[in-house]
Amino acid sequence: MGLAYNIYLNSHRIYGCKNCKTHLSNHDDIMSRNFRGQHGKAYLFENVVNITAGEPGERNMTTGRHVVRDISCRQCKEVVGWKYDKAYEASEKYKEGKFILEAELLCTVT
Repeated sequence: MGLAYNIYLNSHRIYGCKNCKTHLSNHDDIMSRNFRGQHGKAYLFENVVNITAGEPGERNMTTGRHVVRDISCRQCKEVVGWKYDKAYEASEKYKEGKFILEAELLCTVT
């Protein structure tokens, strides 16, 4: 395994890890702002970079049962949200393969 290089995003508004400022996603990849995480407000993103994903596990959430995995910043290892692997409810299938980043764990990178 070689060195892991961070991806640097080029956008008018970039969200990064609050702890180390590593780029995670850009504003244009937000699909919804209508989510809640453990720390409050959270956003659903289409694409996220510079993360590592944990092991999948089933969780009962307010919208039903899902298979999710925690995602951590690749640089500082801080958990920043989760990835949806599977949704059991037909109305929730749009979340599969998407990412939640918690607003409290993000900063705007300039």
